[in-house]
Amino acid sequence: MGISKPLRIVIAGGSGQVGRMLARHFHGCGHAVTVIARHVSPSQWRTALWNGRDLDSWSRDIDGADVMINLAGRSVNCRYNEKNRREIMESRVQTTRVIGRAIAAAAQPPPLWMNASTATIYRHALDRNMDEATGEIGGNEPDVPSTWRFSIDVATAWERVFTEATTPQTRKIALRSAMIMYPSRGGIFDTLLRLVRIGLGGQAGSGDQFVSWIHGVDFIRAIEFLIAHEELDGTINVSSPHPLPDRDFMRALRRAWGAPIGLLATRWMLEIGAMLLRTETELILKSRRVVPARLLDAGFEFQFPQWPEAVQDLVRRWSEHRGQRAEK
Repeated sequence: MGISKPLRIVIAGGSGQVGRMLARHFHGCGHAVTVIARHVSPSQWRTALWNGRDLDSWSRDIDGADVMINLAGRSVNCRYNEKNRREIMESRVQTTRVIGRAIAAAAQPPPLWMNASTATIYRHALDRNMDEATGEIGGNEPDVPSTWRFSIDVATAWERVFTEATTPQTRKIALRSAMIMYPSRGGIFDTLLRLVRIGLGGQAGSGDQFVSWIHGVDFIRAIEFLIAHEELDGTINVSSPHPLPDRDFMRALRRAWGAPIGLLATRWMLEIGAMLLRTETELILKSRRVVPARLLDAGFEFQFPQWPEAVQDLVRRWSEHRGQRAEK
């Protein structure tokens, strides 16, 4: 079951990689797309400006829209100092709150509001999969690093504001997304492939931690599926059904590129590297073992359920986009 008619789709935070991916797809399918962003960039669709905090003229685009998708939030690829923590939290909570106000004030509120969340909300899991019904929210594990606890605090605050928004005529879905793998420049896949290309694509730390991921094609298809399936609401894990340990994840990436070896990175090496790159090891070392039980139960079929096949496709797309050929 797909989308049967042209829709008015509004994407807040649509100037980021995922937002551009969705806007490009929906525009290409003939839907009327409006991106709400802090800056205007050249595009084929309409852009409305906002500051992420206050109701303004942008809210008129929500009135009468069919779908509202909120992806707004400062990048977490940074050091978690006090300033960055405040901006990460506020950029998610404030934007979600003001969108809720705009929907509540609309004469014709959108029938569907999808709000970004994150698979990081679950605990560090090596022992079992985390689905929507039985997954355990993290933050209370013994000896959990403060940076890991902060990420979970952000995720829970984000979802709490979303859930508490009073929008009785609007179906709401919190998208607990895993890492979205797409070959765009500057994205997570581009970053990981760069490590492989320079010989640094070995396992991180013990390599036991699980990586949850989803191919960008399946992410788009899942969003379309959720739009079409009006019976689905609440929290939805948006991830491949097959997370895998980091050592296997990186081995498949090296094989897809044709790299014979990849130097492993010990924990202390990762800590030093994270400091130099102004990021956090939590993004690499926390085990995310998330599965999309609700999508699967509703009948969603993944085009790329397994990482080895997905990464082969991603490397091909990356190479074609840049006019290169993977080394064999």
